[in-house]
Amino acid sequence: MLKAWSDEAWEDYLYWYAQNNKSTIKKIHRLIEAIERSPFSGIGKPEALKYELSGKWSRRITEE
Repeated sequence: MLKAWSDEAWEDYLYWYAQNNKSTIKKIHRLIEAIERSPFSGIGKPEALKYELSGKWSRRITEE
């Protein structure tokens, strides 16, 4: 399985890392581990994307 970051997601990750936002970084790492175990279910509200992103999935890091 290929796991990929969008440019915007990577910039957000670097921002949270630079801000020393340990809780968000920790949650991102837990999400990545959860994706390894169960790509289509689990934490972060896995959601199948539509249209040009069909076949790809997303998960929420925060409640936004």
